[in-house]
Amino acid sequence: MSLLLDKVSYNYPGSTHGLHEVSLDVRTGELVAVIGPSGSGKSTLLKLVAGLETGHTGRIVLGGEDMSRTPVHQRHIGMVFQSYALFPHLSVRDNVAYGLQLRKVGTAERRRRAQELLDIVGLGAYAQRAVAQLSGGQQQRVALARALAIDPRALLLDEPLSALDASVRGHLRDQIRSIQQRFDATTLLVTHDQEEALVMADRVAMLKDGRLLQIATPREIYEHPASRAVAEFVGLSTILPARVSGTDRIDLGFAELAAPTGTRATGASVHVLVRPEHIAPDPAPDAVNRLAGRTGAQRYLGALTRYDFEVAGAPKPFLAESALPAGEAIAIAPEHLRLLDH
Repeated sequence: MSLLLDKVSYNYPGSTHGLHEVSLDVRTGELVAVIGPSGSGKSTLLKLVAGLETGHTGRIVLGGEDMSRTPVHQRHIGMVFQSYALFPHLSVRDNVAYGLQLRKVGTAERRRRAQELLDIVGLGAYAQRAVAQLSGGQQQRVALARALAIDPRALLLDEPLSALDASVRGHLRDQIRSIQQRFDATTLLVTHDQEEALVMADRVAMLKDGRLLQIATPREIYEHPASRAVAEFVGLSTILPARVSGTDRIDLGFAELAAPTGTRATGASVHVLVRPEHIAPDPAPDAVNRLAGRTGAQRYLGALTRYDFEVAGAPKPFLAESALPAGEAIAIAPEHLRLLDH
């Protein structure tokens, strides 16, 4: 059951916020994570797919059927909200079975299906409890079971882990991903957590100002961002202005480095992206792209140390990380420099 957004635009009344000709496809069984800064249109996109917002242009197609004018209760889409949206007056099992009750499924079948889903999410023994007796992570699993109980045509996850402690999020995101794959559920995940998107998604879509900037695999969007805006948002990095000074050479003003310039003309303005894990500390004196300087602020993170490396004339420090102490020079292999045209 594939999901397609075809040039979807939407504007809130009296506001410039919304979506601008967003085209996005989610393949059958795929999980696509939608990321972007606040106000980029992530939640709007999810609401339009669910039918909670209407009045857009373009098409929303689910399983080959245009759902653009279909009422929310007829779209057969499961949604897990950031706030869980569970019913406090119902038991855990009755919460899971609620959507089946609305669809006039018989009592015995509702209970069987609800219990089956609770067993799958590891909460079978909690069926009779009140939801208020559950932890946040357990409530989120109940919300997921409820969304899956109706055998949805698509699954929408709206910041599903943001309200949970960091110690719970890692385990639960793995559980959600495993269950999503087990059900082969076509899924859109909206999240502000980059790590969550990179770990869980088959592909990641980035929005900014209501426009889709890039959709790619987690590795591609991290290692080959399409623009400076994507590079700045996804992962930690150092981004500096530069000029192409010749074939496979760039001039940063304070240093000239070897870098793959492709077909760019000499004199072209670019930005160069360096990820912290690609900076080598204490290189040999004859290393390619060796930069002398000094170590600034250091941040101990357990498995590694992240630090600023200051080079004379550079507009800002290079952000580096290594399990080794930093010395008085760094090096960056040419293949690890990414040039961004905009």
